[in-house]
Amino acid sequence: MSAIQNASQPLPQSVQDARRHSRYLSRMLDCHPWLGGALTESIGGAIDAATMERFLAAREAASGSAEIALRPALRQLRIWVLCHLIVRDLSCAAPLAEVTETMTVLAEVAICHAHDVLRAALVERYGLPLSPTGWEQELLVIGMGKLGGRELNVSSDIDLIFIYPEDGDTGGKKVISNFEFFERLGKQLIQTLAEITEHGQVFRVDMRLRPNGDSGPLVCCFDMLENYFVTQGREWERYAWIKARVLRGERWSELQNIARPFVFRKYLDFGAINAMRDLHAQIRREVARRDRANNVKLGPGGIREIEFIAQVFQLIRGGRDKALQVRPTLKALALLPERGILSAEAVNELSAAYDFLRRLEHRLQYLDDAQTHDLPGKASDQALIAEAMGFADYPALIDALDAHRAVVSRHFEAVFGDPSEEDHSLDATWAGAEDVDSVAHALGELGYRHPRAGAERLASIHASPRYRQLPNNIKSRFDALMPRVIEAAAATPGPDDTLARCLDLLEGIGRRGAYLALLQQYPQALRRVADLMSASRWGAQFLTRHPILLDEMLDARNLKTAPDFKALRASLSAELDALEPDMERQMDVMREQHHAQVFRLLTQDIAGLLTVEKLADHLSELADIMLDLTLPRCWSRIKIRHRETPRFAVISYGKLGGKELGYASDLDIVFLYDDDAPESAEVYTRLAQRTNTWLSSQTAAGQLFETDLRLRPNGDSGLIATSLEAFRKYQLESAWVWEHQALTRARFSAGDRAIGEAFERIRCEVLRMKRDLDTLRAEVLAMRHKMRDAHGSKGGELFDLKHDTGGLIDVEFLIQYLVLGHAHEHPQLTGNLGNIALLRISGELGLIPADLAAACADSYRELRRLQHRQRLNDLPSRVPEDEAETARRPVIALWGQVFDE
Repeated sequence: MSAIQNASQPLPQSVQDARRHSRYLSRMLDCHPWLGGALTESIGGAIDAATMERFLAAREAASGSAEIALRPALRQLRIWVLCHLIVRDLSCAAPLAEVTETMTVLAEVAICHAHDVLRAALVERYGLPLSPTGWEQELLVIGMGKLGGRELNVSSDIDLIFIYPEDGDTGGKKVISNFEFFERLGKQLIQTLAEITEHGQVFRVDMRLRPNGDSGPLVCCFDMLENYFVTQGREWERYAWIKARVLRGERWSELQNIARPFVFRKYLDFGAINAMRDLHAQIRREVARRDRANNVKLGPGGIREIEFIAQVFQLIRGGRDKALQVRPTLKALALLPERGILSAEAVNELSAAYDFLRRLEHRLQYLDDAQTHDLPGKASDQALIAEAMGFADYPALIDALDAHRAVVSRHFEAVFGDPSEEDHSLDATWAGAEDVDSVAHALGELGYRHPRAGAERLASIHASPRYRQLPNNIKSRFDALMPRVIEAAAATPGPDDTLARCLDLLEGIGRRGAYLALLQQYPQALRRVADLMSASRWGAQFLTRHPILLDEMLDARNLKTAPDFKALRASLSAELDALEPDMERQMDVMREQHHAQVFRLLTQDIAGLLTVEKLADHLSELADIMLDLTLPRCWSRIKIRHRETPRFAVISYGKLGGKELGYASDLDIVFLYDDDAPESAEVYTRLAQRTNTWLSSQTAAGQLFETDLRLRPNGDSGLIATSLEAFRKYQLESAWVWEHQALTRARFSAGDRAIGEAFERIRCEVLRMKRDLDTLRAEVLAMRHKMRDAHGSKGGELFDLKHDTGGLIDVEFLIQYLVLGHAHEHPQLTGNLGNIALLRISGELGLIPADLAAACADSYRELRRLQHRQRLNDLPSRVPEDEAETARRPVIALWGQVFDE
């Protein structure tokens, strides 16, 4: 770098112009003759790490000693880099990203270079720090704050934490503990960077973010850090550790595994909003106390508020959405619109404000290289800052600044404003809930039809030990929420049922502050919860069992967006792969994702956006995806595997086989394999057992599916996994007629597609067998009568939609009879096309009257709609006879024609 030594060249105009806005630059040029040449050579582009390292190497070579050159060389490097940035920034040659990245790289190079020089000297004296098993230990230097986020400002201090993996001793002649070794190294590193010499200092170093702050040890090992997080870690430390980044040290992945569970919760952590609101309130009080409203970092609408907006959503969702575990503020903000958290307009406004405020912050610091964020009081400095920002005068700058700060404050209040701060008209009603008469009167005025029952329930909750023993912070949220729940329920068509279901939910989540915080923070979510509770008892119970789904109520787009199952499958598969080998977490994630998708479909269903048929298609496709993702995870856990990919398939029957799956339907499935290996029967039996367990086990996240394996050959007494050959032999030689009826609604769902195709050939072969119609008719009728006797209504005024004469099973039996009786002549009947399509085909073929087939198809739709309505409210599939009479008639008529009954 010859120009560093050459001071004779005239200064470029951009350097001379920059001197006007930076007294620091002017002083440095006057004090260091080499600087002008260095700037002349470098200001055409950015300075990277390699260039900085060459600068240090040249200084070290010139002095002949790394230790002697260390401190002056680092300070000279900072002078050059900072002055370089001042010139490029003020001449509009460097965007904000270049300035912050270059400062971050400067800190990294300085820290790593100083560490290596200082460590070498300590190793020479004490030997290598070793674990008890002889592994060499290292100091992990963690950059926090803006250094960790690669957002360092030009006159910033640096927040560091020092960690080492394991305790032990050094291996030299003079033995000290690893703690002493790394403590000495840490102290020397701080002094090397922060000491003020005739060349200035490199960086002020702040170590207060370490465990226990100033009162804690300077360095700590992995075990101590993990114990601290578990026993003492505070909310504000989670916020600080979002940006934590290892600057030096190879065992960074181990450190991340320790810190990540502390920072990012597995669940949606809406309690973070209240915690960060409290932290911000402390900052605001401190700003007010020091009269620093014009602080562009900490003042109203300042940089810190933008950071809080980004980071609160990282804390809330980062544990479940790993993409949000990014460090830079602007990158975190950019991820929010696609998740429906903030609008694109809001993010654009916040990003523009961030760029403006950070550039203003830098110009304030360029004046004298002071760590300041306050607007200047002197008129001359105000004029310089306005000019450096490109404004005609200081008032014009302040107008632009105030506009940006107003935007930031507006968005900040939208995120952090406390909706429960204002008194609610029903606060007194909840506070006096144990006065049943008074509360009943209030509920009656709100439109409740059975106010006393509601009042007694509220009194019971208010008087319960469970409520009285809630921690104060959670109890205050519960108290703020309850009046709003009463009000929201009153606005629904069935307020009494809605309130009862909402109270079931609140009692279920009463000790889980994050969920209370979500409903407290987002009134629109509470309104949607009340609407769901009113519309569907089954949905209410589902949400109460899986309150993690409350997050789904925040995003109104869930109502409008059709499911993208291809993208879901890809993203879920990638997430499951990333979780290997944590089987428990994989099972939970699959359940959480399945429940979320079902819940989205439920909200669309209740809103009237899905037909029963479309809903069943979606639920069936979703189940197929879950089956297909389950198989490879279970196969990888079979210890004795004789091949890379199993020749194994899942065949679905019943509701899933006919793509008529409902919300609470179980899965009728059969496991088939086609493998000549001697051990195949044993291996695939294990795979089938493991798959069934994976699907049906209750975990912390609930159950994926109830499964029914009784349709396999020989039922409960048969093998859980059947070879393709044995399955064909059974179906052709031993199966009952009802098993062939079931086969009409069977299909390949997951696994080896070649086996699925082979199964379909067997299915068609069986269905096309020529049968005696009289014998077939007798057997079908016998089975139907047996089912009706067992499950049909025993008189009364209610009609069983499924089992009674003219109901759903009659339609299914009619179609199954037509398929088994006529598929040998009409192969198109073997298609797994659904009952409605098969009725139409039968009519077109002349097997039944076409008009009656069409009427029966309409009846089937209506009966399914009524059944679905009942199930949505967790009611038996029975309705008043007159409600189903019109739908029954065509079914009864067709039954009479086909079976002569």
